[in-house]
Amino acid sequence: MVHQAETSGTHRIDDEPLPVLANVEPGRGASFRPRGFRVRIATLHSADRMARDELLTFAKDAEVAGIESLWLPEVLGRDPFTLAGYLLANTTTLQIATGIANVYARDPAAMVAGASTLAEFSEGRFQLGLGVSNAIINKARGNPEWQPPRAKIESYVEAMRALNLTTPPITYPLFLAAHGPTMLATARRFADGANTYLMTLEHTRRARDILGPSPALNTVMFCLVEPDPNLAREIARKAVAPYIKLEYYHRVWHTLGFANRDFESGGSDALIDATVAHGDLSTIRQRVTAQFSAGATRVVVIPLASQGRPDLDLLTALANAP
Repeated sequence: MVHQAETSGTHRIDDEPLPVLANVEPGRGASFRPRGFRVRIATLHSADRMARDELLTFAKDAEVAGIESLWLPEVLGRDPFTLAGYLLANTTTLQIATGIANVYARDPAAMVAGASTLAEFSEGRFQLGLGVSNAIINKARGNPEWQPPRAKIESYVEAMRALNLTTPPITYPLFLAAHGPTMLATARRFADGANTYLMTLEHTRRARDILGPSPALNTVMFCLVEPDPNLAREIARKAVAPYIKLEYYHRVWHTLGFANRDFESGGSDALIDATVAHGDLSTIRQRVTAQFSAGATRVVVIPLASQGRPDLDLLTALANAP
């Protein structure tokens, strides 16, 4: 007879304990502070825009450059878990993370099993970022269900922890996408930290205040080496176009001093300048350093380039900054 042991965190078959996943508490006890890196520079790039060999080359080049981790988004393209397994199998030190895995795309057991398997077989090089995405994307994915984000993510993580799987006990970092104070508080209570995206330096300060000193704060930051500010803003507006019209970004930007007029015509100069680091390399380094000073644990760089390919030279320079 199989029954769940209430206090031991194990399945038992005829009183013989079988280990379960992470007790099962994803993220708890996992180390989100990578070792051996002078600064925690990561990168995020859409895997859907690259051919397989091109993406693998980028991952290997990022590893050689000293990039700590490569973050994989999930929208309407490649499966991030399958892709993470491929990249982990073909690199040696680079960490791979989901940025973010959509909680509407798989049930809690599938999420835990996928994350723990990747963490186990890569010897701890996988990190799990979770989020609710948005109602528009979820409808496009064939899932019209939508719940209030806080309730959804909290019940989902609780369900992950309540699982009793017969896999070896594995821990891995768990981060939650969070911008507003409610979701940041949820990230503090339910995970190892938070991921923010397209936010300002002031938002990083506020996020750190809400999270407190211990949880990780991963700030995703668009960066572009382009000394011409007008050309830089033109490129940046194209890159951030999918987000400029989203109401939940507007709510947070309003709290940072922006008005509705800043969201028109692809974003005002002030909004673009505050959310996208552009200029010469020295200027971008200063912007990244300021994120760390404001409380970021790692800066996840989206390396824009005028030719449309990720700027590996920029990543190399940032990862090896003195």
